[in-house]
Amino acid sequence: MVIVPISGNCTSPKGFLAGGGTCGLKASGRPDVGAIVSAVPATSAAVFTKNLVKAAPVLVSLEHLRSTGGRQRAIVFNSGNANAATGTQGLADARQMAGRFADGPGSKYRVPVDEIFVASTGVIGVPLDMVRLGSGIQSLHLTADGGNAAILAMMTTDSVPKSAAATFVAHGISVTVGGIAKGAAMIAPHMATMLAFVTTDAAVSPTYLQVALGRAVDDSFNMIVIDGDMSTNDTCFVIANGAAWTGAPLDGTQQECADFEAALGHVCGELARAMARDGEGSTKFITIDVRGAATREDARRVARSIAGSNLTKSAVLGADPNWGRIACAAGYSGAALDPNRIEIAIGDMTLVRGGVATLYDPERASSQMKGAEVSISVNLHLGDGEATAWGCDLTPEYVRLNSDYTT
Repeated sequence: MVIVPISGNCTSPKGFLAGGGTCGLKASGRPDVGAIVSAVPATSAAVFTKNLVKAAPVLVSLEHLRSTGGRQRAIVFNSGNANAATGTQGLADARQMAGRFADGPGSKYRVPVDEIFVASTGVIGVPLDMVRLGSGIQSLHLTADGGNAAILAMMTTDSVPKSAAATFVAHGISVTVGGIAKGAAMIAPHMATMLAFVTTDAAVSPTYLQVALGRAVDDSFNMIVIDGDMSTNDTCFVIANGAAWTGAPLDGTQQECADFEAALGHVCGELARAMARDGEGSTKFITIDVRGAATREDARRVARSIAGSNLTKSAVLGADPNWGRIACAAGYSGAALDPNRIEIAIGDMTLVRGGVATLYDPERASSQMKGAEVSISVNLHLGDGEATAWGCDLTPEYVRLNSDYTT
């Protein structure tokens, strides 16, 4: 299994074009509409929010995915408006987004309406201005190096663009997986106020692509917590067009599947960690490693619980080595746990062993939390289960940003 991380995005794989533009949905005048398209037919897979209040674009994309059996080859999206909690008009608008793309930029590639995914992000409960958005979609200019423009068009409160790519060799040919994402708040499994668009020039069957994406999402987007809020619009799409493939489509049985899943996992992992680093108002990136759990799922529960603990996040902000916050979050995670076996470390310092505090130096322990990256390790000493989650500190700036989001 050999993959090579590279600098790239959604247009790094062969046969993909993208672009972004400004149509006026954002009062700031920043880019707010974009698209990605495969120049050739493709297969697709998707993972969506588990929130029962699903935005219109989520519902329409689900419709399209089911109707074609996973044959999407384009994504059209907007930022600045979530098109969520907008009733039947919202559904009509989401369908119109796909129609405008099919009649506009997508017509050059003969993309049918039901082979188009739709995504939106922004304020909930406000109807889309389809005059502006429709015009913006029609005027999009898609190019083979338009990935960066697409990233800018999907950002809301993100402070930095997010992209990742990796390659591997199959049948003597370099194959690429690339992706872009946005997300800085309402981030919690499953998944986040996040949009993630992944492309690959491997040929993959729709069934296996869905399985592979589910695995990648489980270990990446479903292991980040910024504020514990699950959004209405969470979406991760993957499109595979086979433009760099000579063999039969991957179906989960070939040896190349291991490399493909490693590359897909790398891209999703990099995008997820970029979101956690860019949490709204955050100043510190937190990695939580849990081992010694009775099962892998228990390890995941504990890691996510600690990552989502507001008390732990606040302690990290203040560089306060208050390990009681960490132990508490592990205890209410729902995982099997013996408080007399737990071991907790911050950085390279073990603060708790056998469930009780060690003779550690509080000032040195605090120093382990003063950098831009903080690591927390927990060993439950119950089994072989391991997992890693990522998060960030909780700051007054997060409260400020979310206290006047719509005003």
